[in-house]
Amino acid sequence: MSNESTTRGVPIATRFRQLIAGRKSSIGYFDRHNRKNKTRRSIVLCTCLALVGGILAFLLIASPGLAQKPKPQQPLLVATRVIPPFVFSNKGELSGFSIDLWRSIATQIGVESKFIEYSSVPELISAIKDSKANLGIAAISITAEREQNFDFSLPIFAGGLQIMVRKLESKSSAFPNILQLFFSTGLLQVIGIAIVLIVLVAHIVWLSERNHTEGMISQSYFPGIFKACWWASATLATQADEMPKGALGRLIAVVWMFIGVLFVAYFTASVTTSLTVQQLQGDIRSIDDLPGKVVATTAGSTAATYLREHHISVSEVPKIEEAYNALQTKEADAVVFDAPVLLYYAANEGKGKVQIVGTILREESYGIILPNNSPYRKPINQALLNLRENGTYQSLYDKWFSAKES
Repeated sequence: MSNESTTRGVPIATRFRQLIAGRKSSIGYFDRHNRKNKTRRSIVLCTCLALVGGILAFLLIASPGLAQKPKPQQPLLVATRVIPPFVFSNKGELSGFSIDLWRSIATQIGVESKFIEYSSVPELISAIKDSKANLGIAAISITAEREQNFDFSLPIFAGGLQIMVRKLESKSSAFPNILQLFFSTGLLQVIGIAIVLIVLVAHIVWLSERNHTEGMISQSYFPGIFKACWWASATLATQADEMPKGALGRLIAVVWMFIGVLFVAYFTASVTTSLTVQQLQGDIRSIDDLPGKVVATTAGSTAATYLREHHISVSEVPKIEEAYNALQTKEADAVVFDAPVLLYYAANEGKGKVQIVGTILREESYGIILPNNSPYRKPINQALLNLRENGTYQSLYDKWFSAKES
């Protein structure tokens, strides 16, 4: 009996140990499986973080808006045009105020550049619009219309439009000037005032003299008033041959004679001044004298737009040099263009041949033109401010303008 119990007990104990060992083996298997999954998840997470970080770093470096300063891989293409004293061209070498100013700006922002010449402002602007150039500098006016399609830097020069005419020859006849003066508005106004005063004084003298027995004027209104007007006119010209007889008439006559002396002096001075001004300035002195004249300027310029707005006939030419030639050959009566450019020409190539008349017609500012949203606008503006503060801008201005005034 004991042997049978022992025989039965052995398998039971063995089975129990096997069962316990199996459970331990299952727990170990699941534990190892979980550790492997955690390791894989860690590797995937680290890989994703590395990829995201790499993408952000690439966008930060590649985006021009986030970069502090644009770093072009090739020189900037700078469009310009020859327009003294802003831009000169001598055997392909460019110089002038705008050229020197841009070179100073390029040094400030640390970029290399290459100039491309165009013959006119419309061609220059078209090159920037078509991405053939990164920016443009010369004497380019900042206007509301251009600001809609392009960016501009801070103003680099303050100018405006002015009128240039031929210098009058001293041999010119005075007869046309006298005729023009005779029909001038100023002279007609003076004559009108004189007529009103003559009629007024004539009536006063007629009223005071008509009942005087020895009066110089008849009692009836006609022809008495005509005689009174003749006497008032002669006295105003200091040529009276008789005087009123009545006390009131004589008092009026004395006052009227003093007025006549002053009138003759004023009239003589006005005529002399007008003739002198015409000899010095001709018949074009301001914008009001341009209607009916042939006025030359460059095509597509702000001057051409200004003249059309004021209903003035304009002859548009491709280059300002052609406008100068038209003025000299009498194909044009005047040239309207940027004041600094005209002043430079009048003081140099046109010295003794042309003269500037009138005041600035419309003030304008010149700037550097760029495409919309250009990344170079802010660095250029910062450079311009630095050049003004450190005196470089003033030195360039004195070099190209102050020295030319003599």
